[in-house]
Amino acid sequence: MNIALATPWVLALLPLALLPLVLSANRPESYPSIDTVEADPLSSILNWILRLAGAIAIAALILGIGGIHRLGQTVEKTGEGAHIVLLIDRSSSMDNNFAGRPPEGGEESKSAAARRLLRDFVLERDHDLIGVAAFSTSPMHVLPMTDHKEAILAAIDAINRPGLAFTNVGRGLALALDIQEADPSPAARAIVLVSDGAAVIDREVQELLRKAFARRPINLYWLFMRTQGTPGIDAKPEPGQRDTPQALPERHLDIFFKSLDVKAYRAFEAESPQAVEEAIDEIATLERNPITYVERIPHEDLKPRAFGVALAAMLVLLAARLAEVRLVPAREREAI
Repeated sequence: MNIALATPWVLALLPLALLPLVLSANRPESYPSIDTVEADPLSSILNWILRLAGAIAIAALILGIGGIHRLGQTVEKTGEGAHIVLLIDRSSSMDNNFAGRPPEGGEESKSAAARRLLRDFVLERDHDLIGVAAFSTSPMHVLPMTDHKEAILAAIDAINRPGLAFTNVGRGLALALDIQEADPSPAARAIVLVSDGAAVIDREVQELLRKAFARRPINLYWLFMRTQGTPGIDAKPEPGQRDTPQALPERHLDIFFKSLDVKAYRAFEAESPQAVEEAIDEIATLERNPITYVERIPHEDLKPRAFGVALAAMLVLLAARLAEVRLVPAREREAI
């Protein structure tokens, strides 16, 4: 039951609750004899009900004064979900719309669309642990793995701050992997990279990422929010153009991701908020794995309940007292 008292010493007063069972609070009346009176089971039952009400009132008052409460606990349950890190691009280009210019009127920037749709994604996931990281010139650890949705939503809302100039996706991925490494549970894992572009990852960082992905099976999803008119993931070099990461960074980032030892890798190319929504919905469908999670049951103050029980019992006793009728002796009746 995980029931405890803030001041356990009050349990020494609990024997007082036995007093109504051994002592009667009824008003004594004088009778010449009750030998000829038939047994009255109803009166006996009511008598014991009132005695029990008195005992309950005393016990409940003592427990309430003692600060009775239910301890916080954790319960292990099974559901569907995953442990996911949202890795969000905060380069300045994310503040533009999908046409590559500052949003006007009712238009959404790419960061605003990502924020809105990621919030919906989180609200629909009941059993996930979610961490949040961001990156531009440098990676930013926003939130460790948690199941507190208010904190996750606040972390996602924070991506509306003005972005910086560059896209250091390699260091951002390294940070997302570090967040996953800090969680030792055996749950299914995924990293969702939300970016509107790519950048060259140097050889040293590439080797670090290969080793990190090889240590633990992690799914990798790249949501590429492509600006209209820019090369896509599957773009081929034009005649005379060199096929290098500097010339076609998105193409070569996709090639690098495919070469990693990951459990599953998917790239989604989206050129509108609707396409982003469809991609996030598909990621949500893919990441529904059997998962064991821990539900936290918080500390619960039971004093109001204890005092409520005591009040109810005392009202029963009060009603019985008000219903009492005093028998007037014959001499007093004659005098009256």
